[in-house]
Amino acid sequence: MTEVDVAYYYVDEAGDLTLFGRRGKCLVGTEGVSHCFMVGMARVTDPRNFRDKLNGLRADLLADPYLGEVPSMQPQEKKTARCFHAKDDCPEVREKVFRFLARWDIKVQVGIRRKRSLVEEAHRSNSAGLPWKADSVYDRMVTTLFKRSLHTADHNVIVFARRGKSVREKALAEAIRRAQDNFERDTGVGAARPTRIISTVPSESCGLQAIDYFLWALQRFYERDETRYFNYLAPHYRLIMDFDDKRSGKAYGTWYSDENPLTGAKKMSVMG
Repeated sequence: MTEVDVAYYYVDEAGDLTLFGRRGKCLVGTEGVSHCFMVGMARVTDPRNFRDKLNGLRADLLADPYLGEVPSMQPQEKKTARCFHAKDDCPEVREKVFRFLARWDIKVQVGIRRKRSLVEEAHRSNSAGLPWKADSVYDRMVTTLFKRSLHTADHNVIVFARRGKSVREKALAEAIRRAQDNFERDTGVGAARPTRIISTVPSESCGLQAIDYFLWALQRFYERDETRYFNYLAPHYRLIMDFDDKRSGKAYGTWYSDENPLTGAKKMSVMG
């Protein structure tokens, strides 16, 4: 019997799509508000083994007396004791997770939108009588992320980090269908493969914990010019799509890959 090849993908976001406060005041540029919104997906090889090993690492860290008094390690805090989350994990834990991820076969793609551009987009849309919707931005980014990825295996499993209280599996399925249709339209190669879509929380998915770390590293690189986290994991980023960096004149922005590696010198500032 022929073994079925299954590709496992894990999708999360960094930043948020809240652009305006009360009375329509623009929030971008105010303290504590990110300048970018990112959606990333990680393809993880051997996800069951990955889950077991990552959970084992967390158990070892929770049993380490050196970390015993760290607040985020306490069960009642519902942070590292429940799952890895780069923003909440202490530096000692973060280092261990980064070293673990660097050794695993993980391929990452990320789409980036700059909030200044999204504010302009929202104003144009609202002025035209077409209410701007944050979910539509997210769904379009998902479609672009998966356009070239869903034809390489016999089956696909895509695990999305749940956004708020909404599951949105129907909308996500539509975004994935568009990705398959766009690939077939542009290449003439059929991309439709059986694809299962799951929405869950990171504590239930080690793959979501992994993409969280990759997004955190890239966000720090873009927002704070901190290079060491991104550079350490750089070989795993297969494609970074900076949709609003149009310095080259290309309508789709600037895409970074092995042929055009992302560096601090190339990165366009997110502050403008």
